[in-house]
Amino acid sequence: MDKSMTWKVGLIIAVIALSIWLLWPLDKKINLGLDLKGGMHLIMEVVTDEALAIQTDMSVTQLKGLLKDGSIKYEKIVRKGFNKIEITGSLYDDERKIKDILDDDFRDWTYTAGGSLISLALRPNIEQQLRDQSVDQALETIRNRVDEFGVAEPTIQKEGMAGDKLLIDLPGVDNPERVKSLIKSTAMLEFRQVSSGPFLTEEAALKDFNGQLPDDLEIVKTNPRRLDKGFYVLKAATVVPGKDLKSARRAQDEYGAPAVGFSFNSQGAALFERFTAANIGKQLSIVLDDRIESVATIQDVISGDGIIKGRFTVDEVDDIVLVLRSGALPAPLKYIEERTIGPSLGADSIRKGLTACLGGLLLVVLFMLVYYRAAGINAILALLLNMLILMGVMAYFKATLSMPGIAGIILSIGMAVDANVLIFERIREELNMGKSPKSAIDAGFKKAFWTIFDASLTTVISAIFLFQFGTGPIKGFAVTLIIGIAASMFTAIFVSRVIFDLTYGRQKKLSKISI
Repeated sequence: MDKSMTWKVGLIIAVIALSIWLLWPLDKKINLGLDLKGGMHLIMEVVTDEALAIQTDMSVTQLKGLLKDGSIKYEKIVRKGFNKIEITGSLYDDERKIKDILDDDFRDWTYTAGGSLISLALRPNIEQQLRDQSVDQALETIRNRVDEFGVAEPTIQKEGMAGDKLLIDLPGVDNPERVKSLIKSTAMLEFRQVSSGPFLTEEAALKDFNGQLPDDLEIVKTNPRRLDKGFYVLKAATVVPGKDLKSARRAQDEYGAPAVGFSFNSQGAALFERFTAANIGKQLSIVLDDRIESVATIQDVISGDGIIKGRFTVDEVDDIVLVLRSGALPAPLKYIEERTIGPSLGADSIRKGLTACLGGLLLVVLFMLVYYRAAGINAILALLLNMLILMGVMAYFKATLSMPGIAGIILSIGMAVDANVLIFERIREELNMGKSPKSAIDAGFKKAFWTIFDASLTTVISAIFLFQFGTGPIKGFAVTLIIGIAASMFTAIFVSRVIFDLTYGRQKKLSKISI
């Protein structure tokens, strides 16, 4: 064996060994998709407009405090839409002072002043930055919740060109409704002072204020699973923001019933202690995701720790603790797509997928042996190596194998054989023109190369577009197709040629070949 053949054979052996090493053990290296393993597939949209509205509300509160500190009178300050603020009133005398405050503390905003109205708008670059941050925070929060829940090998990533959608694949989930509730819960925990209530209806609460609710109050509904159905009028301002929550845990109330224990950080503890000291005898509400979970009368000064009491089950306590620990979502989530696949359906998909693969492979093998005889064995060996490389590369990149991925493998088998067919037919043409077997083999590989390359390149380009713009299953198809095409180029052009050279290269007086 000459030196050139030695390194070629060595390269093929190395590729085989590497592929087996990457692939072994098989059950731990190939991740099965939801359609094969069973589980839940979600595509959710982060409602970034709401994140901007929350940020704008915080700016409204900040602005009210600054104007109060500056003894500046105004009629009202309100949010308009999700990214604008309006200040109204007799502002002529204090317009210069207001502008100084805006220039110093509201640099992320543009403003226009006109007599009795000053309008603020969030700068476009700051708005986009806040949108991106809200999606990133939502992604991290959901990942934390899924990890806390104990789902193995989840897929949680951004989806689509807009950048505001999340793809969530959770294999093996057997309680989809509970998981959906955990994921979607914004976990906005607020401690707010009660102004009045309870009321049976929202209209009754509004009537208590002669039909006109002040700007600093809000009507909030109770959670009927915790409290009697009704409404309370709460102060709009939060006593302690949710970000100051340090920890949450399972606890018990004085009767031994399940409850949610919580602790504040030093800043939150100081705020809570100051508030409770000044409001003994008044009512305090605990609001989670815009629903009142508990209402209690402040009987003593409370600092860093407390519990949320209610008609909780143990699972409900665990779920609330989980979402509080993992952090609040910056904005609500909206379902775009949802699929739940049972494990029995996944097992059936595996069986059908394997049957399709093996059936297709067997038919291809029979055709190549009958039609191309000994040369067909060459193609079959190249094809088997193609599949080994494909699976090894998928294992290395931790790609997920789904039903569309199996379809991509089957298509790759067909394209790999097609490349061999092109080469073999070229060799036959050269033999019919009277060339010697060795010359025909050499010419066949050279002339078929660009045809195979062009066909593979156009298919790869199409697969790249599928990967870029498709969703989960379509991406799985695109990934396996791209890997399969790259492997088929190597096996059909390089490996098949080496097999031909090993088979016929040493024969000095070669008169015919089996093709």
